[in-house]
Amino acid sequence: MTSLPHHVLDGPEDAPPIVLGPSLGTSLAVWEPQLAELARTHRVLRFDLPGHGGTPVSVLPDPTPGRTTVAHLARLVLDVAEHHGWGTFHYAGISLGGAIGAYLAVHHTDRLASLAMICSSARFGDPAGWRERAASVREHGTAAMLQPTPGRWFADPSTAAGPRGTALLGDLAAADRAGYAACCDALAGYDVRSELWSVSARTLVVAGRQDPATPPAHAREIADGVPGAALVEVAGAAHLAGVERPDAVNAALRVHLDAATRGH
Repeated sequence: MTSLPHHVLDGPEDAPPIVLGPSLGTSLAVWEPQLAELARTHRVLRFDLPGHGGTPVSVLPDPTPGRTTVAHLARLVLDVAEHHGWGTFHYAGISLGGAIGAYLAVHHTDRLASLAMICSSARFGDPAGWRERAASVREHGTAAMLQPTPGRWFADPSTAAGPRGTALLGDLAAADRAGYAACCDALAGYDVRSELWSVSARTLVVAGRQDPATPPAHAREIADGVPGAALVEVAGAAHLAGVERPDAVNAALRVHLDAATRGH
């Protein structure tokens, strides 16, 4: 049993590994639009957050409300990488998944071959808002999140209504309330703004220009803080830019990973 028992591997077994972190409320399916592109050249590992998809809440070291941190989630990622014998790996994450990557890049510099943060942030707004959301979801479940979420995730309502959007919203509805709330606790305590300067991994930052959850200013703050970081803003995309505008995100990831592989 690994730290993240529900994870999926794709791509050649001997290819360089890349770990893909999902966003709050989604499952590993959020990366399906990137999978074929990445699996051509990399061994791709996708995982579910605690209480999301197939990962149980019990993987958390301390499920007590208010105790989960991004450091705990990053430790789960490191453990699953070690389970597969990966000393170093590329990492790409969406939103909370990106925060996990930023934490790894700051605190476990030697483990990351490169970092991509997609629609993510160095601090996701006022911690009190996340604590309130955690309390609400613990009491009422994620059903209350279903009404406002499509407008945050997708710039185009037709994407939310389509098969991929419907499936991802289904993941949100099915998320375990304790696991979702624990991830909100992690976001409440996360702030790497003063540590961005220490990131040495080649870094790509992607923003959706119409993202209300992590507006482009959040991406610019990361790109300005991380030495040598590249910034790509995707038009016509909200928070799940990789789902809404997969071609643009895939192209950015391809350039980023090619450069990281060449080492310049």
